[in-house]
Amino acid sequence: MKLQKRRSGDQYRHWCREHKNWTTDQWSRVLFTDESRFSTRSDSQRVLIWKEVGSRFYPSNIKERHHNGGPGILVWGGIMLNGRTELHVFDRGSVTGDRYCEEILLPHVRLFRGAIGPDLIFMDDNARPHRTLAVEELLESEDITRMDWPSYSPDLNPIERVWDALGRRIVARLHPPENTQQLKQMLIEEWALLPQEMLHQLVLSMRRRCEATIAVRGGHAPY
Repeated sequence: MKLQKRRSGDQYRHWCREHKNWTTDQWSRVLFTDESRFSTRSDSQRVLIWKEVGSRFYPSNIKERHHNGGPGILVWGGIMLNGRTELHVFDRGSVTGDRYCEEILLPHVRLFRGAIGPDLIFMDDNARPHRTLAVEELLESEDITRMDWPSYSPDLNPIERVWDALGRRIVARLHPPENTQQLKQMLIEEWALLPQEMLHQLVLSMRRRCEATIAVRGGHAPY
């Protein structure tokens, strides 16, 4: 286990050293994407955001009643320096490589590739559904460049802060969601209303994230 942690730290630092001197123009080409799960709590109507490493794509993690009492939904989104994708909400069922192709890559990522051109760099993490042969073949056929990404490194992904902001906006609403359908609609609405300047600054934070990760020798950076 210690060896694996050391390898992960080396991987983080190597990636950060390679990217810490990237220019704003280079970062502006990256589409940062991620999934997150949101839930309501029936006791307080608070909105919860959580991830379960290695298990978030199982059917029970798409919509379930857990020990906190509320049903949860899984969403996907992407941000860039000058834009964002639509927020996608997964319906019930497991997220497979085929679903990832059909629901994410074709309708969303391919759209950005067409708008931006061959300079687009697509970032997603190493979750199993992202790394199937079907996904690899689709990215190749659509001439979409994928960014190499170190495993288990959510602290490097600027979109993590976006999920936090999105949850806070839901909580701040006058009438909190009472069920999954209301939560879904509010998430879609609030995602579209997120200030682009906030997304802009998060993408521009990548150099500082890289420097911070190098400073802590590949550990989790304070971001």
